[in-house]
Order: sequence, then structure tokens, then C-alpha cells
Amino acid sequence: MTAEAAWLAGLEEGARARLSPELFEYVSQGAREGVTAAEAVAAWSRVRFRPRVLRDVTSLDLTVSLLGFPSAVPWGVAPTTLQRAVHPDGELATARATAAAGGVMVVSSNAGTPFADIGATGVRWWLQAYLPERRRLAEPLLDRAVAAGAAAVVLTADTPVVGTKYHAGRAVWETVDPETLRVNFDPGDDPAGAARKARDLGAADVAWVAERTGLPVVVKGVLHPGDVESCLEAGAAAVWVSNHGGRQLDRAVSTAAALPAVADAVRGRAQVYVDGGLRTGLDVLAALALGADAVFLGRLPLYALVEGEEGVSRMHAELAEQLAEALRLAGLDTVAKAWAVLDPTPI
Repeated sequence: MTAEAAWLAGLEEGARARLSPELFEYVSQGAREGVTAAEAVAAWSRVRFRPRVLRDVTSLDLTVSLLGFPSAVPWGVAPTTLQRAVHPDGELATARATAAAGGVMVVSSNAGTPFADIGATGVRWWLQAYLPERRRLAEPLLDRAVAAGAAAVVLTADTPVVGTKYHAGRAVWETVDPETLRVNFDPGDDPAGAARKARDLGAADVAWVAERTGLPVVVKGVLHPGDVESCLEAGAAAVWVSNHGGRQLDRAVSTAAALPAVADAVRGRAQVYVDGGLRTGLDVLAALALGADAVFLGRLPLYALVEGEEGVSRMHAELAEQLAEALRLAGLDTVAKAWAVLDPTPI
């Protein structure tokens, strides 16, 4: 294993050694017994390729279009909270590194950094949003994101309630500074009310968010191909295959297993994204081959963030190096052709 690959592979253990037990548990754990979370990484390694030969792979193109705008790499940073607990610079470090890499960052609605400060880094960013039972409580947050330059809204659809997590000791919320969370909500907001997730989320909410913000809406949390039509009929610009990092319904299928059927159901009518367990350039190639337009990384950037902006920058750079090697060895000069080397053997 090269030093670069070893560094990426060692990020999780490095975070375990440097973060408090409560914080590392929160970042790494899944719901209940953690079955889904534990299966995520290995699921991508079961994808197989049939490489092509006698192809010119001198020059490579890693760029993709995300909601009509170019991204220099076919991945973005998924929304995660507690970034300022992982590193004092939090979302700002992630944003600066991602802007330098030419990628997209999705910002958690519970972020510990003001949206305006994130936008000032120059990163192209999208807001992740939950809708509460009383929809009006989401309006100030959505308006503030639009004013700060958010380019899209990612509506999380898989959280009618928060999945149960087990704790070895104290819960992380007992250890972190509350001032580093939810800083983009108005001071007069009802925190308890805003925290109660909508259990009646429906297609009309997708349209409402789009109308309220004037932004494209991505529906995150799709695992069943039967849910695609309702997303698209509601006007979703993309569907995001996600099991919430295994943090919602335990024993839900891996995103690697769910992705092909969802992509087939979309049939090119919208973009398809995926997250969950992606750790290497080979994983990225596998996801693109299975039908994703781009992938999003959740835990990997958090583990890299332990080293601040430099760590996240190195993560982007080394992932790009791994993907470049994988493309050349597969006989591809662009990520747009990843589908051409997929072995059809079922996962």
C-alpha cells in the first residue's frame, strides 16, 4: 500500500485516537445494532469491473455537471454536524478545502458556522434541510441560506423520527458546546418545535421548498425505486440514494445495492447521487459505473477534518489521485464513461 492510500485508509483510526470517545462514537456509529453502517464499506468492494484496453488514457477528465454547474471532481461533501467539535475551524476548513478542490459542499442545517461565513469562502454550497412539523419554522433557515448564496436545497426525506443510537457512556450532546450548533436558526425560534421532524412529509413539501427558495431541490434518502416517480413528479432536480450512513433504519440495504434500481427508475430524467461507505477512488468509480452522476462523502471528510483544512485538502487530492489511476487502469479517459466497464454480475 502506498503512503497516500495508507493515509486515507488510516483516517478513521486517526480520528478514533484524537477525538473524545463520545464524539468518535457519534461520528462513527449507526442506529441500533449498526448492521447497515457496518455493511456500507464492504458493499462497494463487491462491485467488479471489466477494463478496456488499447485506449488512450494520457489525458483524463474528472469533471461532472451538478445541477447544471461544473464540479472539478465527481464527489462532494455530504452534510454532517459537529464539525466545530471535530476541529475548531469546522465548516470553514471543510469549505475552503472543498472550494480549492473545485467541489460542492452540502451544509447541515445544524451547522455551527454562519451560512454567510461559509459562502464567503467561495465554495459552491447547498443547504441540507429537515422540515419540522410546523413548516413555518423552517422558513427563516431557508431564507437565510438563500441570502447567503446557497445554490440548492437537499431535503432529507428519511427522518420522520431520529433512529435510536446506543451509547457506551455519555451521549455526545452532554459534552459539546451548544454554541457550536444550530447557529443559523433565529434566536426567537422554538428549538423544541423545530427539532420535531415532520412525519407527514410528502411530495407537496418538495414543491413548497422549491417555491419558497427558488432553488433546485434534491431529495435525499431514496432507497426504493418505487419512490422515484413521486420525487420527480414533485419537481426534484435530483434523487440522492442514501441510508443516512446507517443511522436511521438499521438493516436497511446498502446504498451500493440500492443504487442500480434507483438509477434505472430515474432513466436520466434527473440526476442521481449516492453516499454511504465510499472511501477510495475505486469506490467512486464503482458508484459512477452503477449509475450515479456523483457521490457524496460523509464520514471520510469528518475523519480528515481532524487535521483541519490541510487534512480535508489532502483527502480531496489523494482521492483524485486514486480515481485517476483507476480510470487509466480501466481504460477510461473520463468519468462519464464509467458505466462502460461495469461487470454485470449482481452485487
